[in-house]
Amino acid sequence: MAEQELNNEAVFSILLHIVLVSKDRQNVFRGEIKMKLRDVIRDICQEQRVEILEGNISSDHVHLKVSVAPKVNINKFILLLKGKTTYTLFSNFEKLRIKYHNRHLWAKSCFCCSCGEVSKEKIEGYLDSLTPVAEETVTEETPW
Repeated sequence: MAEQELNNEAVFSILLHIVLVSKDRQNVFRGEIKMKLRDVIRDICQEQRVEILEGNISSDHVHLKVSVAPKVNINKFILLLKGKTTYTLFSNFEKLRIKYHNRHLWAKSCFCCSCGEVSKEKIEGYLDSLTPVAEETVTEETPW
């Protein structure tokens, strides 16, 4: 599991499991295509400051476990993955352009879920690490 990250605005640990499936579950990710797809996904993640924790490219789908910052728009990130990989693969492999008629490489939908768990101890550790707040500002009677 990835450690918590810190930037000048937040402490965070946001882990996502993303699955992208080829259109009609065609077995297209093999050989050179698979290697190029892997390289493009790595480049996109590096540009977007998304850390790939685990990844697997099967012949008809891609699994990614990534760590993202709070500012990352997940929907836009997935659309970027689909768009750039399609453009790059179609540009480099004519057989894909012919097979898919220069249109969609990926299925319309995708799967994305958060993964990981936060224990009570981890939350308490984070709260304990914060600077104590003056007692008069936060009391038991203070309503949320």
